[in-house]
Amino acid sequence: MPRSVNAVASRARRKRILKDAKGFYGKRKNVYTVAKNVLEKGLTYRYVGRKLKKREYRALWIARINAAVRAEGLTYSVFIHKLAKKGIGLDRKVLADLAMNEPEAFSRLIAAVK
Repeated sequence: MPRSVNAVASRARRKRILKDAKGFYGKRKNVYTVAKNVLEKGLTYRYVGRKLKKREYRALWIARINAAVRAEGLTYSVFIHKLAKKGIGLDRKVLADLAMNEPEAFSRLIAAVK
């Protein structure tokens, strides 16, 4: 009895990997085994990158808030503590946006907290 191979599925699997590796440099784009390994690693980094992005944005917001608050004579930690004490529920993203784009509104917020 002849050997049965599922060439259709195997070829489709290889084509899918090589299609996803389009744009890679050198053998990474056209050698299946290399492309498979590089693509696997890339997908891992993609997952990790989504987590790092959140962390980096939060650090950026905190730095912006801290810079704006120090100009008014407070520190970041004291400002956040006073916000929580007053019951003002603005998150860091909104506070950083206010500090960057609407400094007069942000200074009014600081005055309300002091």
